[in-house]
Amino acid sequence: MAMNEPSGIGDAQRRIVDHLKRAGASTTASIADALGVTTQAVRPQLVELEEQGLVNAETLVTGTRGRPPVGWALSELAIELFPDRHGDLTVELLQTMRTELGDDAIESVLAARDRTHLAELQRRMSHLPPADVEGRASVLAEQRTRQGYMAEVRREGDDLVLTEHHCPVCAAATECQSLCRNELELFQAAIGDVAQVERSEHLLSGGERCVYRIRTRR
Repeated sequence: MAMNEPSGIGDAQRRIVDHLKRAGASTTASIADALGVTTQAVRPQLVELEEQGLVNAETLVTGTRGRPPVGWALSELAIELFPDRHGDLTVELLQTMRTELGDDAIESVLAARDRTHLAELQRRMSHLPPADVEGRASVLAEQRTRQGYMAEVRREGDDLVLTEHHCPVCAAATECQSLCRNELELFQAAIGDVAQVERSEHLLSGGERCVYRIRTRR
């Protein structure tokens, strides 16, 4: 899987990042020594990495007397520089479940997951009357955004349109189409019977994103 490398990171900075990943927080001198270069060569690279938010300067605890040295450590943002196989793992688990336990087991797990998500949505919507479709759709979009879907709601005539600009589970949804079907059912349950939720654009069906139209029942 390709790594998500921020633009501007070069080979020298990549070597520094890899070293910090293996060795942990290190001084400029120890980094230079490990890479076989001078501290003068390492310092500007560390400054650039710090400006990108990929490393942080921190005081090292050595257990010796005197002023503790300042070292460098990877930031949380630097995690994106390394392979992430969450998507691959999810697909592998779904394939194994289907082979070993059958489709019914997958459906049972997804149903339990949806019940949990619906309960959380209903808790967040508990202050809203059933007729407040726009308010409920806004809560739904906020929840989906927290889950990584970059969701937003806009009004279009008498309808509301919920758009998800990103799918963080695309690989899993490709392997298991029930995920998408269950999402539509989840949205309908969260909005309630006062409105009809329809999917008007689907990423896995060739669309650029997933779009849901919410029509208030007359």
